[in-house]
Amino acid sequence: MQLPTDLLPALVLFTGKLSAAQSLGRAWVPGPCRSPTEAQCNFLCDCGDCSDETQCGYNGALPGLGTSFTCDFEQDPCGWQDISTSGYSWVRDRAGAQPERPVAHTDHTRGTDLGWYMSVGAHRGMEASTAALRSPVLREAGPACELRLWYHAASGDVAGLQLELTHSAEALTLWQSSGPWGPGWQELAVTTGRIQGDFRVTFSATRNATHRGAVALDDVEFWDCGLPTPQATCPLSQHHCTNAACIEPHQLCDGEDNCGDGSDEDPLTCSHHTGTDFETGLGLWNHSEGPAWNLSTGGPKGSAWPHRDHSRNSAQGSFLVSTAKPGNPAILLSPQLQASGSRNCSLIFYHYLHGSKDARLELLLQMQGPGAPQAPALLRQRHGELGAAWVRDRVDIWSAHPFRILLAGETGPGGIVGLDDLILSDHCKIIPGDVTWAPLSPVPWPKAPHPQQSTLQGSCEAGQLACGDLCVPPEQLCDFQPHCAQGEDEHECGTTDFEAAAAGGWEDASVGRLQWGRQAAQESRGMGRAAAGYFLSLQRAWGQLRAEARALTPILGPSGPHCELHMAYYFHSHPRGFLALAVVDSSSRELVWQAPRSSSRDWRVDKVLLGAHHRPFRLELVALVDLEGPGQEGAGVDNVTMRDCSPTVTTEKDREVTCNFEWDTCGWHLGHLTDVHWRRVESHSSGYDHTTGQGFFMLLDPAEPPTRGYHAHLLTGPLVPAAPEQCLSFWFQLHGPQTGTLRLAMRRDSGEDVQLWSASGTHGNRWHQAWATLHHQLGPSSKYQLLFQGLRDGYDGIMALDDVTVRPGTCPAPWRCSFEDSACSFSSGGQGLWRRQTSTSGPAIPGPWADHTTETAQGHYMVVDTSPDMLPRGHVASLTSEEHWPLLHPACLTFWYHLSLRSPGTLKVRVEEGGWHQTLSISEHGGLAWHLGSMDVQAKQAWRVVFEAVAAGVENSYIALDDILLQDGPCPRPGSCDFESGLCGWSHLAWPGLGGYSWDWSSGATPSRYPRPPVDHTLGTAAGHFAFFETSVLGPGGRAAWLRSEPLLATEASCLRFWYHMGFPEHFYKGELRVLLVSAAGQLAVWVGGGRLRHQWLEAQVEVTSTQEFQIVFEATLGGQPVQGPIALDDIEYLPGQRCQWPALSPGEHWAVNVSVAAAVSGALLFLVLLVLLILAGWHWLQKGRGWPFRRSTDSAAPGFDNILFNADQVTLPAAVTSDP
Repeated sequence: MQLPTDLLPALVLFTGKLSAAQSLGRAWVPGPCRSPTEAQCNFLCDCGDCSDETQCGYNGALPGLGTSFTCDFEQDPCGWQDISTSGYSWVRDRAGAQPERPVAHTDHTRGTDLGWYMSVGAHRGMEASTAALRSPVLREAGPACELRLWYHAASGDVAGLQLELTHSAEALTLWQSSGPWGPGWQELAVTTGRIQGDFRVTFSATRNATHRGAVALDDVEFWDCGLPTPQATCPLSQHHCTNAACIEPHQLCDGEDNCGDGSDEDPLTCSHHTGTDFETGLGLWNHSEGPAWNLSTGGPKGSAWPHRDHSRNSAQGSFLVSTAKPGNPAILLSPQLQASGSRNCSLIFYHYLHGSKDARLELLLQMQGPGAPQAPALLRQRHGELGAAWVRDRVDIWSAHPFRILLAGETGPGGIVGLDDLILSDHCKIIPGDVTWAPLSPVPWPKAPHPQQSTLQGSCEAGQLACGDLCVPPEQLCDFQPHCAQGEDEHECGTTDFEAAAAGGWEDASVGRLQWGRQAAQESRGMGRAAAGYFLSLQRAWGQLRAEARALTPILGPSGPHCELHMAYYFHSHPRGFLALAVVDSSSRELVWQAPRSSSRDWRVDKVLLGAHHRPFRLELVALVDLEGPGQEGAGVDNVTMRDCSPTVTTEKDREVTCNFEWDTCGWHLGHLTDVHWRRVESHSSGYDHTTGQGFFMLLDPAEPPTRGYHAHLLTGPLVPAAPEQCLSFWFQLHGPQTGTLRLAMRRDSGEDVQLWSASGTHGNRWHQAWATLHHQLGPSSKYQLLFQGLRDGYDGIMALDDVTVRPGTCPAPWRCSFEDSACSFSSGGQGLWRRQTSTSGPAIPGPWADHTTETAQGHYMVVDTSPDMLPRGHVASLTSEEHWPLLHPACLTFWYHLSLRSPGTLKVRVEEGGWHQTLSISEHGGLAWHLGSMDVQAKQAWRVVFEAVAAGVENSYIALDDILLQDGPCPRPGSCDFESGLCGWSHLAWPGLGGYSWDWSSGATPSRYPRPPVDHTLGTAAGHFAFFETSVLGPGGRAAWLRSEPLLATEASCLRFWYHMGFPEHFYKGELRVLLVSAAGQLAVWVGGGRLRHQWLEAQVEVTSTQEFQIVFEATLGGQPVQGPIALDDIEYLPGQRCQWPALSPGEHWAVNVSVAAAVSGALLFLVLLVLLILAGWHWLQKGRGWPFRRSTDSAAPGFDNILFNADQVTLPAAVTSDP
């Protein structure tokens, strides 16, 4: 499960009172609306229906606490407009509408190909150009306003991205980047600061001759942007602004316009405060010796440099910055101060830490005078990455001695530490006169995780840890493998009981009203624990930005598959709140644990499986609790322990590749590269295992929310080969109308992945066996890993695995081969003339424009060049399979072949069983289509199949093969199928332009999440099988699904018979089943069936005529809005050369017959004439006051017409004119 940077606050709507200021900022004011100009797009729902906040770059759903004003682009662009001046421009789009290279494979909102986003597609021009997307006019952003959005840009594909805010005074660059960008959707969060009046936001992408410029944008959110609304009275202790808004007392004179009219920062109100905004210099503050704080203004001076100051929220505003190196900070000194009376002296300051994990800002107090401590006391420390934002903090000082405040800043390469708006309260009295004072160097507290001094006396390089005679480089710190004799390199790496000030390396990274901090147990309120020791506690803070509190470990890893985190935690939040643990890396944030809802105040112990992760990653504690609410709410963490995290930790179980998953996952573990994961689940009503039908199996549901990653991994640890060749067999299931791809790969020591097997799309609602031979190079250090990869290139269906087995030796020939990953152990005899190829990369041999499996130019097939210079006339090129196991029952061998337009010769298919041969010869003129070949096979001994191409000596000719399949039962006649063994020669591959959905195959008894008929027609039992399609998936993203026959020969008259089933709810006749004839001349609808006669099998027959080769297509579609219900087919029978016979209907039987177009049109015209006459008669009846002529009493049983559906170009008659049985 992915955890965005804001922890998806919608995950848990925090309805408690975070703070009065926040609640006021999101208030809904009932009553009459103000004038449209004032009320529109100001982040406040002034109208009851929030109509004043639509088309504002967001749409006006009334937000509550913990929510935002959001545009997800699902309905419309929310008022965003493209203002580009070239063909490189923004459009609203979705992946499902772009079958070839979409900008993003899924949107961010839904995580599927049906979701919408704004995108700018790849542009092939050579000139540099910019695509700009601009928001509508927005009004009055509050000081804590934050804009969050998600963007998708393939690294290297875009020259630059920029987010800009334009208002009357200037254009502010909120963010800009030239990459590199990580894979998938990336979150961007920026603060706008206080913006008075009207403004717009513009997101732009730049391309050039080397960058094609494909970018997508989704889920634009505005957080905490509304100003407080006027109130007649304010709650006790709050300040009533001049404009009648209410704010918290601490927001007075804090350097931000919280009221909205500036009255809280009025010079008269704040006359006793002393502020320094650095617009005219350092003011009362001075530099210490050594590196200095530099006065600067905003602008593009570097990727981490502040683009604007805090005081004026302007690029022309001034602030202080430090780029001092670690260990040699820049120090800023206050004048000598004295706290007046018994009141605290308070300092409000705004700081900026961005661009380096080593950035550090410390606030220290140096007391003076007789009896004062000599060492400076550390009052506040911030460390690490806080983002490109000015963060507020406040320190309250009480001292009987005069004192100075020291602000020390340092950072690592590329980082910036900034200061602005230092505000001393009215109880800070400046002592006049010059007092000589030499400051001491500040001592970091808590200490840095890894001290830099040792017996090596500074001979280690910067960033290295010195221990004994070793210099441990940064990449080996916290890698769960001790390198120092005493393990110093693993001391501050997350494991801690929080008794020491270093806190195990955990550091607070909060920027809002909550923070994490060490707290003594006796100081806590209401926690059921012994009053001794320290723990990490959720505390109040002075930040003004995001509400949730965050704490991070140092960089960790890599970790092994057994890595666990054990901890004690306290969490009490009523009614709502959250405490969670996330794993954070450079491009993603994954939620791995969340505390359950509880009203208990007791401590609990829990453990979290972290699993294998690549370095670098960090652990993050995130919490949101209303500390100001009733009930002593709070959260805390203690006794954190990382166990078995070394990647070298192995157990006997890690070598268990053979697994039925009944007790655990054996030696298989989950990959953590994305938020999509395999899960071990128990058999249930919609899924079952293969081992027993009631046990456990591994399941991947690509639609499981909120997954957005592209793939999920299930892999072993490093394994040592037990034999030069091993056979890996497994059972898999791919089921659903839009299922993704399942792959098997072997990862070698070098990191190379060798693809062994793959399958895409639905394979029906049953388990299939597959196998692959593992070829090893034996050696003392030779190791490998096995990897199952589930790709989310389908979003409605399941993938499942069970009963994985490995044994020595090679595997038998596979039952199914698509040639997508390999030649399936087929060997090309003689000169090796058969070759595996695609049509995209300039095929070495002429061949079809697309393969049969994927029907794209990227698909693979086997082909042989039968031109005379490659294969002389009469010569043979053979393609031989591996040995097949003996067959227990008769089977059907099917294959698809493609012959060139110029006759290439003869394709012979020979089954060899011992000394017995069975041969099929195909010799015909070629064409543009793949054709299906089949032959019955009965083999009681091991056997092989040999494909032989016998050349005819014709130039530029070829023979191609694809999709070889062995299935139980005899081969059906062309165009016919009872579906007991599968789909026969019928193809359910999603047809381009129809939405990417496929017909499926099942029985009534087999568990499935999709509704289907309870029994089939062939057997009349729940064990019988049929083809079906669940129409509820259709809608805006998919118009229809096709089930296509193999190509059939031209015919003057042939009969198509079939049984169909409509499973729609009562009164919902939305589904339609059509029969189409598709040929090179186009497509023709010859039969249409509605859903009036529901929940029963109905027979239909259609007389077919075609002057050229054609395919029969069953099209499942909708006649209205999506309604859950299946359309099913069974017992399709195609009788070439035979006209349909129309038997008389017996009582209780229903026939659906084809209606000619002429008859349908004539009937429609006649019906329309009658309908007009009836309407005129009815109107005449009403005029005379006689009531509606068709109104019936409740007892009336007069017969009438029913279920007559009018479409724009056709009339669909009911299946029978009699009433339902």
